[in-house]
Formats: sequence, structure tokens, C-alpha cells
Amino acid sequence: MRDLRRSGFATASLAMVVVLSACTAPSAGPSAGPTAAPPSTPPVVDLTSAEVVAEGLQAPWSIAFHEGVALVSERDSGRIVQVAADGGIREVGVIDGVRPRGEGGLLGIAVHDGDLYAYLTTADDNRIERFALSGSGDSLRLGPAEEVISGMEAAANHNGGRIAFGPDGMLYATVGDAGDPSSAQDETSLSGKILRLTPEGEVPADNPVDGSPVYSSGHRNPQGLTWAADGTLYASEFGQDTWDELNVIEPGGNYGWPEVEGIAGREGFIDPVQQWNPDDASPSGIAVAGESIFLANLRGERLREVPLADPGAAHEHLVGEHGRLRDAVVAPDGALWILTNNTDGRGAPRDGDDRILRFGVG
Repeated sequence: MRDLRRSGFATASLAMVVVLSACTAPSAGPSAGPTAAPPSTPPVVDLTSAEVVAEGLQAPWSIAFHEGVALVSERDSGRIVQVAADGGIREVGVIDGVRPRGEGGLLGIAVHDGDLYAYLTTADDNRIERFALSGSGDSLRLGPAEEVISGMEAAANHNGGRIAFGPDGMLYATVGDAGDPSSAQDETSLSGKILRLTPEGEVPADNPVDGSPVYSSGHRNPQGLTWAADGTLYASEFGQDTWDELNVIEPGGNYGWPEVEGIAGREGFIDPVQQWNPDDASPSGIAVAGESIFLANLRGERLREVPLADPGAAHEHLVGEHGRLRDAVVAPDGALWILTNNTDGRGAPRDGDDRILRFGVG
């Protein structure tokens, strides 16, 4: 485990030789690892009708699967709950030390090798902990907490919070600027970064900077991570007042915040492949399903679909139908699950909120 708030990683320079043009979509970096060849005919998500998988969730934030069972984090309660086959909700455990405030609390979760990983806000910091999962079916339980990394700055907003395991088996985490824009360009800070760690919380030997967990920098509040079948890493990011972003993440890349927001064409910064007005977007969780990236949007209250073959294009679905959308994940059967987020204090809850919606594949 690592507390890197004051560690010596700060002495390593983040000045990578990564100068990419705004109009060229980068390829996956060397750390992406081996991936399976994409299927010849990827399934197509059927968005014409939604099946309600579960409802009655309170400020849910993230969905992860363990042996086919869906687990959900609740931001303010600190609970991990599981979704039963009949749609019922059962508490698996409560994460100790969660201190919800504003956008902070129990945020992203991921499952790897039988362990649940959780990104949480405490009284002092943002951190990632892992818990062994025991039991099966409707009787899952959490083991004791093990610290993976601590020392990320926490605030009432811009906490980032998405975690995911890449095709290389490494743990990736999005960290916001915690309300301090300059920290995103500060190589002594973990804020405004995407991190890459081993499952135990160590720094991989092939990270961009020796001894540093930082994989990319210059982010304001990234909240989505997903990989295409070819290993390309995509991330969604909340902008300030001008542009929200979809980025292709390169190892060692600098994405410009707060020097630039959106597509700027400035040397030394990597431009997004697509940008949107925050009123129509605020993209949080994202997932690759079939031949598209799907982005769950909060303020924009819509599901946006971006074709992998043309990441500058987009199609909008479910506009205003289900309110705020927080997460998008692909279930073990290939269906797309969408998590609503109307009970987080910024939405207008409807009967049954919050809920999980399932869209099957054709």
C-alpha cells in the first residue's frame, strides 16, 4: 500500500515527449497489454426498450460484477449492495471511514481476482481500499479493508473516483483536481491525474515516469474509463463552463487543464477527440459495447453513443427519459446496464429512483 501525498515520486519529471496534434487520434500506449481480437460481428445494443433490473437505490455511483452478481456502491451511505435475481437489494457491507460531502463519499468500485476495490473519500483524503469477497449468490460478504493507495486530495467537488482494471491487469484510477486547478499541472500532486497501479498498489515498472503512479496529467474531473478491444483507453471528463471531453489516454500524456479546456490545438497538450457543452453532457461512467462507446451523462440526462470507427461523431439516446445517468457498464451477458442518479441531491427523484436499467443486445 502507498500513501503518496508526500512521497518522493514528486521528484520524477512528468515531462514526457508526447506532442500530438489535435486532429490525430492516438493509438493505445505500450502499457495497454495483450487483448483479445475483436469479434467479427460485435453485438448491437438494443436501446428501444429498458428493463428495470433494480430500484430504490440511494445516491448510487458505480456498478461492478463478481461471479455474475451485480454490486453497487452508494455514495452517501457508504454501502455496497448486491442485486438479487428478483431485483431485490441486499446489503453486502458498509465501508468504514467514508465521509460523504458534496461530490465525495463512496465512489467507484471494481472487482479483480475475487477482491472488491473501492475508491472513497475519508475525513482526510481520497483513497482506494480492497476487500476480499467471500460467500456466493445472495450471501456475499466483505473481508477486512486493505489499503491500496491513500493521500489523494479530497474536497467537496472534483474528486474523480472511477476505478477500473485494464486489459494489462493494472488498476487505473481517475483523480480530480479537488478544486485546485493548478494541481493538475503540478508534478508533485496526484490531483488532476489518471493513475496506474498494480493490484497491490505498487507502481508498475513500465509506468511513464519511474517511481510515479501518474499515467496522465492535466485533468479537471475525469469520471469514466473504458477500453476498446484493441487496447485503446478512453476517458470522460467534466469541463468547467465551456467543454466536457472524451479523451484517448496516452501514457505520459498531458491533457491541458487548466491551461486549456476542450480542443485548443496547443503544442504539448493532447486534445479531446470530442467535446460537448456541459449543459448537454457532464459525462460520468462510460463503457464500450459492440462497436460504440456509451457515455452516461448527468446534467445532460442522456446516453450518448460514440462510434469507435468515428470518435468525432455521436448519437443521443434516452434524452430526459430517466433523469441523470451516472454509470454505464457491460454485464457478463453483454447487455448494457445504466445507473440513474437522481437521488444525489442534484436531480429530481421519481418514484422508484434510483434504478438500474438493462438494455439487451441484438
